[in-house]
Amino acid sequence: MNAAYIKPFIQGIRSVFGTMVNLEVAIGTPTIKSEPLSTYDVSGVIGISGEVVGSIVLSFPAETAQQIVARFSGEECDVTSPDFADAVGELVNMVSGAGKADLPHKGASISCPSVVVGKNHRIATGHETPCVVVPCKTECGQFVIEIALKEATVGAAAA
Repeated sequence: MNAAYIKPFIQGIRSVFGTMVNLEVAIGTPTIKSEPLSTYDVSGVIGISGEVVGSIVLSFPAETAQQIVARFSGEECDVTSPDFADAVGELVNMVSGAGKADLPHKGASISCPSVVVGKNHRIATGHETPCVVVPCKTECGQFVIEIALKEATVGAAAA
């Protein structure tokens, strides 16, 4: 995968979490994901279409997600609350929007976020789309951003 597809989302994580959650994020070494199982229990998912296609996932342990959501929203939320899912969705939306703005391909759109809660859920990407997992560490705990993007084929970009 092109490194130019990863760096904007790392910057998006740092910017959004620094500004909106008041958290400094330490970035670990990216790796290629080989399994479609989620890394953690709570995942916010955004699809990307246009000149580049794929998905961005923020995946958190439930406890870390609860702490981050509490800091973000100003109130504690149980993972079963619709407000919890809304907050996780908004975080992945802001990170994805910030990253998309700095992609080398400007013709990309992001979808509405989806949030999945539960152990061992699967997030499938196309078999030809590599997924890079970037570990992130904060004082609230660890989480990852999973970046699965590739350049669209000519026919797919036109559609």
